[in-house]
Amino acid sequence: MKSYYFKFVLTSLKSRRIRSWLTMIGIFIGIAAVVALIGLGEGLREAINSQFGFLGTDILSITASGGFGPPGTGVVDPLTDKELDAARKVPGVEGVAGRILESGKLVFNKKVAFGYSASMADGKSRDILEHILNMDVARGRLLEDGDSGRVVLGYDFYEDDELFGEPIDAGDKVEILDKEFEVIGILEKKGNFQIDRTVFINEDDLRDLVGRPDDEYDIIGVQVVENADIEKIQASIEKELRKIRDVDEGEEDFSVETPANVVESVNSILLGVQVFVYVIASISLLVGGIGIMNTMYTAVIERTRDIGIMKSIGAKNSTIFVLFFIESGLLGSVGGIIGALLGFASAKGFAFIGKLVLGSNLISAQISPQLIIGALLFSFVVGSFFGTLPAVRASKLNPVDALSQRK
Repeated sequence: MKSYYFKFVLTSLKSRRIRSWLTMIGIFIGIAAVVALIGLGEGLREAINSQFGFLGTDILSITASGGFGPPGTGVVDPLTDKELDAARKVPGVEGVAGRILESGKLVFNKKVAFGYSASMADGKSRDILEHILNMDVARGRLLEDGDSGRVVLGYDFYEDDELFGEPIDAGDKVEILDKEFEVIGILEKKGNFQIDRTVFINEDDLRDLVGRPDDEYDIIGVQVVENADIEKIQASIEKELRKIRDVDEGEEDFSVETPANVVESVNSILLGVQVFVYVIASISLLVGGIGIMNTMYTAVIERTRDIGIMKSIGAKNSTIFVLFFIESGLLGSVGGIIGALLGFASAKGFAFIGKLVLGSNLISAQISPQLIIGALLFSFVVGSFFGTLPAVRASKLNPVDALSQRK
């Protein structure tokens, strides 16, 4: 009997093929939007979280606010030795290290690429930075004090031979801002574009290249004592910096953050974007559901005599209801399947294009089986819900009145 229901429904849908496809448009557009955008959002969140996964739990970063570009750059009131010394004196701080970041061009094999250079301090501050960034080399060695005219490169310069036509390796010569440097090391791959595609130069060399004052920094890294209360230390540093920079609480022109703070902020932004996606997709699904309801009401009117015949030969109200309920649910389900496939293909396509354009995996698609199953179930629920009223109306038709209707 159940197989008869489905045969009847499929025959009905085939007889109204064009109308059925038009009805499903709203459903599969909505489902495609949900699957594609949530998949891309999850991929972006995972990629961003991984950018900070190499950092430890004993790390704080201090940056000045209001700039553009990399953290702390292009600000009106940059960090100086005063902020660095103040952070060093806070109880629970193991050590601090200031860094400057600069954008510029790198030339190798007669080809040019643009990126960022980051300074490496001397002495104990160098050890602090190497700990903060968890630096280790895959080839060559790390920078040391006095390594003038030498640089260490992130792994992407060695791995990605499309940048310069061939990989850069330890021992090669490169030009940075029109000055030649020797590459003495390639860092291990971190899966973080801020490390994997950065040039590391000793601080004196970078300051000479770009003409930066000796007491100015873009970012200050802080390592805290093991098992210390990092939130308490963070509050103490903020208090000291407010005094130095003469700002009130809530009006800070700087930020003191842990990697967890940054990830939490990014995830909050992504959650807001996903909520917006849900709203837009819901509107599309609502339109699709109304289309299903309209189609089903039309189907009831067109098949009034058929319903009358079925009821006159003994079909129960529940049988008529089930037939129309299955039909509406099937419309939603087929729309959901098409939408899920379109969404999956779109997400993977955008991720592929993003990788080609950016040269990194920052834009990726993470589409879980739960997302696909949830989308399909939701499309069935939408179709069934909006088909309920027409199904109820069909089941309650009086067989005499139904038979008296003309086609």
